[in-house]
Amino acid sequence: MDRLKRVAWGRVATVTVVAICLGYAPIAMTELWPYARPGAPAFGEWLLGKAVSPGYVAEALATRIEPYRRSLVPLIVHSVLGGALMLLGPVQLLSAVRRRIRLHRAVGVAYAVTVYVSMAGAAVYLARTAPRDAFDGASFWLVLATILVGTVLSVTFGVLAAVGRLPDVHQRWMLLCYGYLMTAPLLRLEWGALPWILPDGLSMEEVNRVAIMHLGSVVVFGALLASRSLDRRASHPSDAARATWAPWPVLALAHLAGVAALVWIGRAFWEYGAEGRRLFAAFLLPYAATYVVMAVRQRLAGRRGRPWAREEWRLHLIALCLAPAFSVAATLSFERFMALDGLTALSAGVGIGTGVLAFAATTAVSLRVLYAREVARREALAAGSPPSETATSGLARI
Repeated sequence: MDRLKRVAWGRVATVTVVAICLGYAPIAMTELWPYARPGAPAFGEWLLGKAVSPGYVAEALATRIEPYRRSLVPLIVHSVLGGALMLLGPVQLLSAVRRRIRLHRAVGVAYAVTVYVSMAGAAVYLARTAPRDAFDGASFWLVLATILVGTVLSVTFGVLAAVGRLPDVHQRWMLLCYGYLMTAPLLRLEWGALPWILPDGLSMEEVNRVAIMHLGSVVVFGALLASRSLDRRASHPSDAARATWAPWPVLALAHLAGVAALVWIGRAFWEYGAEGRRLFAAFLLPYAATYVVMAVRQRLAGRRGRPWAREEWRLHLIALCLAPAFSVAATLSFERFMALDGLTALSAGVGIGTGVLAFAATTAVSLRVLYAREVARREALAAGSPPSETATSGLARI
């Protein structure tokens, strides 16, 4: 029964992601048409106007005309190819799950090239746009820049893992990469949904500030759930999995650092009145839900004798606990070195914290796999037998 429930939830999640991607692809591809040719159809603007109000959309986009026109060609390249990635991503996911290896490799090459070219267009736009001129200002500019770097590095490490015949590492990096890309459609959904939840009269820029408080947490958590659902191994073939990289003292220290940082962040947001409290709630509620799931899953994995699953959950849990501490450091750095005001620096620091630490956790998991792979190779050589294909090319089929 438990297995049937897990399969059902996995299918629901897959169908939901595919539906979001397919629905967002034409929106992304046509989003900038009106800036190139006034009066051209923009499906996203039309839908958002229907969901909220035309004035809500017009007020926000009126300030985008000049910044977008300065970098219109790179932005069009970015948005059109971003829409293409929304189509290629589900193909990659489904071809991997169904083991269509040739299709997966061919589409994977196109996917990686498309990511690089699309992100190059975004990089040109960010380089030509002052942080204060970005939509919602410097905080959003910094979040976009962080997502860009994370996306490019993730797909690069994913390609290197594929070349190195590490399918489980490849899978984790590519899922994280697509998680970063999913911030785009999910942000548009929140532009339409949050005005129905938040107090009336908030502009799209104010709604945007709320959204970036938790989007990073949501997408990287989704990537982790996908990785764990696809990796059903109880343990590594190597005994190295028994020597944890996340012992209880480290976990306890991470919790202490996280609690202290959360208190600092909460007090800082509280100083900005109703807006600060709204932003803190938008960050804290998804963060707390993510923490509960990770803590419970790592404990259950230990009780069920699944050391590898527990190891990965713990590494990500430590990173989640340290994310607020990173956000505090980032906030203070933005204030000092970029001369940002307190609320802008705080929003940017909190907005990027979870995403950056998830990247660090995926790096730790990848190194953990490489370490176990090397241990397995040395054990095989010491026993006088050649290393098995399992030990040298990914540790297990997923």
